Formats: sequence, structure tokens, C-alpha cells
Amino acid sequence: MDLKTHIQKTLREVAELANCQISEPLTDDTVLLESGLDSLGFAMLVAQLEEELGMDPFSEMQIAVYPRTLGEFIHIYQQAAG
Repeated sequence: MDLKTHIQKTLREVAELANCQISEPLTDDTVLLESGLDSLGFAMLVAQLEEELGMDPFSEMQIAVYPRTLGEFIHIYQQAAG
């Protein structure tokens, strides 16, 4: 499974656990604040991805970057994975 698919799958799983309704379809242009996942859900998503992937690119950044879209979020993980 590629990284993008893995992140989207994990996002859906976390949304279910956090009892959030995800706006479908999830695309690169999906605005994170309008995705249906709340701030606790995003914290859970980043924690789950760190556990599964062994990295948290946001804590490794020298300058904080806040992605606006799902595509930007995924790109941050892709860059961190090299």
C-alpha cells in the first residue's frame, strides 16, 4: 500500500474512532478544516501515523507548517519518508 492510500485509510479509521463524519470523497483538494475530522481527530491521526510509520514530520520541522489540504498533509509525509 502506498503512503497516500495508507494515510487516507488511517484517516477514515481515526474518524470512525473519534465519531467524526468524513466528507467524501477525500481528494488532494479536500480542505482539512472541512474534512469532518475535528482537532482531536487530527491529533489522533498524527499519533496513529507516528505509531504505524515511525515518524512524525511535524515534530521534526524546524519551521512549523500547517497544511491546508489533504494533499499538502500527505506531501509532508511523503517528503519526510524521502
